[in-house]
Amino acid sequence: MKKKFITFEGPEGSGKTSVLRAVEKRLQERGIDVLTTREPGGIKISELIRNVILDVHNKEMDPRTEALLYAASRRQHIVEKICPALQEDKVVLCDRFVDSSLAYQGYGRELGFETVFELNAFAINDYLPDLTIFIDVPPEIGLKRVFHNHRNADRLDLENGTFHERVYKGYQEIIKKFPKRIKVVNGDRPLNEVVEDAMKLIDELE
Repeated sequence: MKKKFITFEGPEGSGKTSVLRAVEKRLQERGIDVLTTREPGGIKISELIRNVILDVHNKEMDPRTEALLYAASRRQHIVEKICPALQEDKVVLCDRFVDSSLAYQGYGRELGFETVFELNAFAINDYLPDLTIFIDVPPEIGLKRVFHNHRNADRLDLENGTFHERVYKGYQEIIKKFPKRIKVVNGDRPLNEVVEDAMKLIDELE
């Protein structure tokens, strides 16, 4: 398998991180050199920004400030970690990327798709994944998972249901805008079934 940049998206509690980890294991078992990372975060500077963004005490954060912080974190992540890994012919699996900003800030915060896309185009220099796998789970189911699993809820988890509905509907619009890149997998099923479908999509890239 040639170098590829594959991202995993989904609403809160979609299970995308578990799917990513299972995919990583499958690829490694094939002898493929894989690098896994996440957003916001992945490297020191971006992890520090992540802490600011997701801190439940930062309730006063302005939506544009939030969008700018995500873009700044993403830029450093690309330059310092993602691009070097691809240059070394690795397959990069990333837990969230630019589509999260489009969904959460563009639609959830109602800043607008174009505004957030233009901001991030500057940050990523129009660098987009080869494949984005969207783990589709309705927000009400995903949020139940978050709190049932006793995961430490972050600032976005604690937003109201209306916000999460806007994010979910935003993802549906983004999928329509990028149908060749973004592929949908039903996440409301056993993990092994979701992973199988994700692997099929990845294999189609070869």
